[in-house]
Amino acid sequence: MKKVLLDENLPAKLKYRLQDVCEIYTINDKGWNALENGDLINAMQEDGFDYLISSDKNLQFQQNLSKYSMGFIVLNVLNNNYETILPLVDKIKKVLTNQLLLKLTVIE
Repeated sequence: MKKVLLDENLPAKLKYRLQDVCEIYTINDKGWNALENGDLINAMQEDGFDYLISSDKNLQFQQNLSKYSMGFIVLNVLNNNYETILPLVDKIKKVLTNQLLLKLTVIE
């Protein structure tokens, strides 16, 4: 089962929709609220995470994602409301249950 971190820009209750397919944590669960993107990704790598789920569309331009051994799922949504993200849950689950680790997946 993949180990996944839900970025703080997403609703925390989203984790309950995904916990049947992965071991999922929020930033708050890990106590990483003060970490910025680069430090956060480094902490994730050290802790053995497989994926970060975020709605930060600039993540791929701010960080060199290819240097990390984990994957990144970016939700391309108009806002971060739970109701807006809910229709994407099945697509997220499909990525998380795929045997291949995808470096960057954008879900719309």
